[in-house]
Amino acid sequence: MTVAIKSAAPGANLGEAPLLLLLKLRTFIALFAVVIFFSFAAHNFLSIENLLIMSRHVALNAFLAIGMTFVIVAGGIDLSVGSIVGLSGMIAGGLILNGIPLGSSYTLYLSVPEVIGVALLSGVAVGAVNGLLITRLNVAPFIATLGTLYIARGAALLSSGGETFPNLTGNPDFGTTGFPILGSSSILGIPLTIWLLVVVGAFAAYLAARTPLGRQIYAIGSNERAAQLSGVRVNRVKMFVYMFSGFCAAIVGLIISSELVASHPLSGETFELNAIAAAVLGGTSMSGGRGKIGGTIIGAFVIGILSDGLVMMGVSSFWQTVIKGVVIVAAVVVDQIQRRVQQRFALQKQAATGA
Repeated sequence: MTVAIKSAAPGANLGEAPLLLLLKLRTFIALFAVVIFFSFAAHNFLSIENLLIMSRHVALNAFLAIGMTFVIVAGGIDLSVGSIVGLSGMIAGGLILNGIPLGSSYTLYLSVPEVIGVALLSGVAVGAVNGLLITRLNVAPFIATLGTLYIARGAALLSSGGETFPNLTGNPDFGTTGFPILGSSSILGIPLTIWLLVVVGAFAAYLAARTPLGRQIYAIGSNERAAQLSGVRVNRVKMFVYMFSGFCAAIVGLIISSELVASHPLSGETFELNAIAAAVLGGTSMSGGRGKIGGTIIGAFVIGILSDGLVMMGVSSFWQTVIKGVVIVAAVVVDQIQRRVQQRFALQKQAATGA
């Protein structure tokens, strides 16, 4: 009996090892596949101009997906990120155009760095509300963030009566010029948006892999009760991940408003779909406890290239939404397959070692 186990286990391991490797590399394979496909299917897809445009779009998806990754790894979900994009952009636009009225005779105008700071704080504030609802009032993450999705979107619409804040070039007399630089400038030929993504991505990757806070986030997602018993301040960690997600969403809102030199209250609609799709496609488990920032960024490349490629091919936006939904479902299914293969592989390896 012992001899049979020893002879069978190695064969099973050899059979499942290639499958497990393919599952782990699925994001790279998907990225390679979409690049090759659109290189032939879409005219000028690999032109320098188009690559620069796609890099900006990928960066927007990546910012949202990085924040979403921390939330999902901690066992939650954040549906409000798209609305935070719109709200933060409207706050920035309103401050630049209208300032802050102080009575009937005075208006306070903030400098562009101050405007950016206020807009970022608005995203953090919505994230804090999400965190408080989930940790203090025990509202399910799906319901809590669905509620703040509507609240933030409604606040964005109310801020201008549903109108756009146009021409955000600012007024030199009030010291409000320079906002378009955020979305249109480049350093060494690379858009500033990409440099910002490198900074935020490096910070997030370091936080996840090298800090006690990062380990606590993974511990909560793997087993919240065990993490709590081991001394992890679960509520504080959850507050952080939702506030960080709101911060990342606010960055996107600022970049979009800066690129367009205008703020629209409906900016960011359905962006939460892109964020979830990129995170899950990058290997983040919807059940929590597993995910990497590097994989998420690659997933954002897949989603961004897929979206832009479909646009270049003239595919309807309705079909694009359908395809994104299929990608999310497929990514979750593949993740479940990977978990089962890993579990079976681990059991077989344990049996072989024990025998």
